[in-house]
Amino acid sequence: MPQTLHPIGLLGGMSWESSVLYYQQLNQYVRANVGGLHSAPLTLDSVDFAQMAQWLSRGDWAEISVALQNRAKVLEASGAQCIALCTNTMHKVFDEIATSVNVPMLHIATPTIAALQAAGLTKVAFLGTRYSMEDGFLDVYFNERGIRLMMPDLAGRDAVHSIIFDELVCGVVTDTSRVIYQRVIADLVEQGAQAVVLGCTEICLLLSNGDVAVPMFDTASLHIQALGAFTVDGIFPSNPIDSNTSNTD
Repeated sequence: MPQTLHPIGLLGGMSWESSVLYYQQLNQYVRANVGGLHSAPLTLDSVDFAQMAQWLSRGDWAEISVALQNRAKVLEASGAQCIALCTNTMHKVFDEIATSVNVPMLHIATPTIAALQAAGLTKVAFLGTRYSMEDGFLDVYFNERGIRLMMPDLAGRDAVHSIIFDELVCGVVTDTSRVIYQRVIADLVEQGAQAVVLGCTEICLLLSNGDVAVPMFDTASLHIQALGAFTVDGIFPSNPIDSNTSNTD
């Protein structure tokens, strides 16, 4: 008898370049762990990122929050037993989205923090969009769990952000930009960073293991692995303390 898999809902399209990885790698996880002809039961809601980017540029987080809450409710109604926000930046309104639905949401940082703690790391470089690097919502989340995020200087943040928005979300990957990221990371390593967190779901398109001298923790990949475990087993690998329900204990 086929194994019962647990459906999940993905809030994606921010950008679709990385949402593709969620779809692909979740299915690969199910194939590797269940086998046969099984694939991941999921619903992908892919937003028009142009609208989101416009709201971002205006700092209109209220519009972003309402839009994503409404989409999360649709995913819940579709039968999703958990929901994932496939982007770091929009986690600024994670709590508002999580409390708008009655199924658990797994914060994208939770699996990364678990991996960092397992490795005994407490001070790590962090690369992401300007919003993720400067607005503090991820700093607080990591700091409360004993991990200090080290951000690039202003010039580094400008470079990292512009490469994400001008290139990676458009599917453009260049050696020149890879070198820029490597230099930014090297500067933070010189300042004491023990590892680097890829805090934007598109950065894995540019950097891979071996491109930097320290361990690399990709938030997208770790998020996907935890969601895959939920799909197969109905539980998260570790208790998602940020979930708004307790049915995954």
